Amino acid sequence: MMRVQDVRNKPLPSFFSRSRLEDGGRPEAVRRIVEDVRARGDEALFEYTEKFDGVRLDETTVCATQNEIEAAYAAVPDDLLAALRRAKANILDYHLKQLRKTWLDVRPGRSLGQLVRPLGRVGVYVPGGTAAYPSTVLMNAVPARAAGVNEVYMVTPPGPGGSLPPLTLVAAAEAGVDAVYKAGGAQAVAALAFGTRSVPRVDKITGPGNVWVALAKREVFGYVGIDMIAGPSEIVVVADASANARFVAADLLSQAEHDALASAVLVTDCEALAEAVCIELEAQLERLPRERTARESIEKHGAVFLVEDLRRAMELANRIAPEHLELAVGDPHALLGFVENAGAVFLGHYAPEPLGDYYAGPNHVLPTSGTARFSSPLGVDQFVKATSIIDYSREALEGAWRDIDALARAEGLDAHARAVRIRFEREDG
Repeated sequence: MMRVQDVRNKPLPSFFSRSRLEDGGRPEAVRRIVEDVRARGDEALFEYTEKFDGVRLDETTVCATQNEIEAAYAAVPDDLLAALRRAKANILDYHLKQLRKTWLDVRPGRSLGQLVRPLGRVGVYVPGGTAAYPSTVLMNAVPARAAGVNEVYMVTPPGPGGSLPPLTLVAAAEAGVDAVYKAGGAQAVAALAFGTRSVPRVDKITGPGNVWVALAKREVFGYVGIDMIAGPSEIVVVADASANARFVAADLLSQAEHDALASAVLVTDCEALAEAVCIELEAQLERLPRERTARESIEKHGAVFLVEDLRRAMELANRIAPEHLELAVGDPHALLGFVENAGAVFLGHYAPEPLGDYYAGPNHVLPTSGTARFSSPLGVDQFVKATSIIDYSREALEGAWRDIDALARAEGLDAHARAVRIRFEREDG
């Protein structure tokens, strides 16, 4: 059973990066796969798909057909389809509020502004194989469409015989994905980055995956954009005496069941709650279908910390900079101002983390491994680009050229200085 770590009036524990890139990464193997797909295209893509997924594909079978999509709709129960559509509506509504517009500040003699345009073509990676992640489809494709991206393509590992989970295919259709390709791993990332005869080359790749996917995204960055390098799932619950131990334990396990590397941490100022959560964790683990994975996560990467007060709890939470932060306290809004580093914050006893994973609207593709210190959730901004606008009249430049000339010459860039100075020199000078 997990034990409470009493850090009251003691130095707070240190946390280090838990990036998947440090987890037995195979950069050389990934690099070879990426370069092979870049050089040989479909031929290499199909070879690796057969090798790693046990599925033999060709140009006629790599892309999901309309018949497959229609069969998927027929296989999804009406109530589940309705739930998916409500989730999509919430996600779309949230992300439409993030839209930025082109702007222009016009003053006498000069105009400055920013031209905001969507990316032309985006690739979405969705984990698959033996599992289905329709929520990941929605969280990547819906913001892209909200941003105005013209073409959205999806890759996901095929299951037996080249099958794909019906709900994943339906989610792709509902989110407006243009085509779904049956490919996963580093080879799928490479196909999106460089293009093959079957798979279009994209401008940016988003979506989570295993260590092979993470390393491949790092490998192709620069040829294409990427959203982030996703690490194992994380949750920190800051709780006080008002929290329900059963709720807290369930929320911790909601992340622990993801992956043996996932991290679930409770920080509380209530000793009775800390002890009750440890007992409840054990009781709920025994009833969990994914007990083995969740138990390994809890035992190796979980923790229960007892601190002297909630201010101290927030200090520790900010130090961890978690993917998900729950404020399971009597007055969560009073603590919101103390949040500095977190991917998403869940307020109160009835905003559990899965609410954000599936339904509320904010994106569930979040910074992990402490990167919430400097990065943000996936959103519309990841699917647009901005271009600066500069417009000066002769009179406006005349009032500024001497400053530019002085700064350029100070940097030893005489051609820069001359490019402004020449406009105000006599031709015979």
